[in-house]
Amino acid sequence: MTNIVEYQVEGKVAVITLNRPDARNAINGEVASGLEAAIDKVEADDNVWIAILAANTEGQQRPVFCAGADLKAIHSGQAAALNTPRGGFGGFVYRQRKKPVIAAVDGLATAGGCELVLACDMVVATTRSAFGLAEATRNLIAGAGGLFRLPRAIGRAAAMEAILTGEPFTAQRAYELGMVNHLVEPEKATEGAMDLALRVCKAAPLAVWASRKIVLAAATESDETLINMTNKEFGAVLNSEDTKEGLTAFIEKRTPKWQGK
Repeated sequence: MTNIVEYQVEGKVAVITLNRPDARNAINGEVASGLEAAIDKVEADDNVWIAILAANTEGQQRPVFCAGADLKAIHSGQAAALNTPRGGFGGFVYRQRKKPVIAAVDGLATAGGCELVLACDMVVATTRSAFGLAEATRNLIAGAGGLFRLPRAIGRAAAMEAILTGEPFTAQRAYELGMVNHLVEPEKATEGAMDLALRVCKAAPLAVWASRKIVLAAATESDETLINMTNKEFGAVLNSEDTKEGLTAFIEKRTPKWQGK
């Protein structure tokens, strides 16, 4: 039986793949619970330092990373199942986690699909990809974080236009505005995301996770709070075994062997 959310680990990197290409990878209850379970695995596995969120687009006439909510599921009275208590929509958009996730986008990421991408820490997208929040054209609003995360990602003016018109914008435009980290050729999204993940894994995981925490908090917290957070995280990282390893490796002129401890 094919898993609707696939999970595999390559070295220190977990690859989570939405696997409903026939349904444009839309989010139903099974996807939401599967995605939440996948993040649980990432967070619980000390040997996994970072994750990639990808989507299977095989057989699609026009590639779709994720079309958002499964309207058939909503129509059949299963709307509540698209959200989980810990993760919100898709079991993911509001999920608290310490490890970074890279979105590997090849195709259209619209509505809730775009909100999944915005909940990730970095984005690698193919040149044929596009993003959009079209809810206003259906007398709805983006209810899974898009209304406040898109302005942070691309700026207020560009986000306002995209949200109020509901018009999609290209991956090239998203790259120019700072939402996308890297553009790659079609069908190379996961490969490009893996390249980025491996670069991150060269750094010490404890330092990566602590830095991520503060960068995210910078969007909402005061400088005073951020200073206190930085001091606390700095002390915790400084007193770790990996700091000793980093210093020893520097003296011995070798590559550090990080343990995440």
